[in-house]
Amino acid sequence: MPLRSAPSPPIAILAPTLIIPCSRSMAAEKWLFPLFSVSFVSLLLFLSAISGFTASSAFFDTQPSPFYVRRGAAHPPAFAYFISGGRGDARRMLRLLLAVYHPRNSYLLHLSADAPAWERADLATSVRLSIPAIRAFGNVHVVGKPDAMTYMGSSVLAATLHAAAVLLRMDSVWDWFVTLSSSDYPLVTQDDLIHVFSSVPRDLNFIDHTSDLGWKEYQRVQPIIVDAGIYLSRRNSFFEASEKRPTPDAFKFFTGSPWLILSRRFIEYCILGWDNLPRTLLLYFTNVMLPQEGYFHSVICNSPDYQNTTVNNDLRYMLWDNPPQMEPHLLNKTDYDKMVKSGLPFARKFSMDDPVLDEIDDKILKRWHHRSVPGAWCTGRNRWWIDPCSQWSNVNIVKPGSQAKRFGQLMKRYLDEWKSGLSSCK
Repeated sequence: MPLRSAPSPPIAILAPTLIIPCSRSMAAEKWLFPLFSVSFVSLLLFLSAISGFTASSAFFDTQPSPFYVRRGAAHPPAFAYFISGGRGDARRMLRLLLAVYHPRNSYLLHLSADAPAWERADLATSVRLSIPAIRAFGNVHVVGKPDAMTYMGSSVLAATLHAAAVLLRMDSVWDWFVTLSSSDYPLVTQDDLIHVFSSVPRDLNFIDHTSDLGWKEYQRVQPIIVDAGIYLSRRNSFFEASEKRPTPDAFKFFTGSPWLILSRRFIEYCILGWDNLPRTLLLYFTNVMLPQEGYFHSVICNSPDYQNTTVNNDLRYMLWDNPPQMEPHLLNKTDYDKMVKSGLPFARKFSMDDPVLDEIDDKILKRWHHRSVPGAWCTGRNRWWIDPCSQWSNVNIVKPGSQAKRFGQLMKRYLDEWKSGLSSCK
């Protein structure tokens, strides 16, 4: 049975005054109260639907107490999500949050400095009011003092390191650090993800990387840039020096995807830096173009303690031009079957509210609008007016779905490649 605490005050819904004609007859008085009650409840349900809240979170929310979250090697893994976006992305970030939410995980949402303060405040309010579990478990936070995130500049890397440090301070018992942008979306449920990662060594890092620089050596590695967002407020541009610098030989330069799933142990190494390598490379990458495509890759592959912990894949489904452009194709409904068959847990990029997201919600995640993805932790009845995740019991169990099998087979292949040592830090 789900554990419950004393009911908290429901979210206030202001309804217009209902005027019901009075009659002197006893028959009319007999039906007055039932009619008023039915009309009032119906109006509440209607208003809650159009305002973005389900009836369970707006009217029947009783704030069940969180079940004790068990962590450690003997229990399912937990993830620390860093979800980032810019001006106008608050609504997309909230949708993504609900699509990847699970009480075992930790979440940090960051709207960059170019977003207005009201949008950031609106995001924080929307997060708190979205589903009861977020209020009960307190595992979602929104950055109040934002960082600049200059495209191609080092401020993006600084914001990522900042997020990792905050998540370590919030809850240092998670197992993997996951970076997502507002244009990403999951292709598996969190029960699927947790189930598959339960069989993965928890010191592994999923990071697409290579030392074969090719054209990037001249266009990305050797140019010297200065990110104005680091030292000037309200600036999101960078300056490029007229001269270039040679490719480093004190360490081996690696490059790859900026989207990462990194182990807590490696994140602690980058943040706490008991070896000086993370700090030394951070100073160098401050003036590198697109440093988020090389910093973690170069740190991990130049560290004897971590270079054998790399699985050479970012676990994202993306479609690229040939030769690749700066950004992948925007995915749509024509890509749905290929996305599903890939077995990958995440995909990008999507445009805002693209119909394919609704298809993913409906067919894979089984997620209703403005609700989280139902999992084994949800014990409420699944009705259109009641969110099944408004009640819960044991958050330490998972129930994998159909995509878990595909993802599990893919993970086995990646782990076999990792064990062979043929693709790590080459």
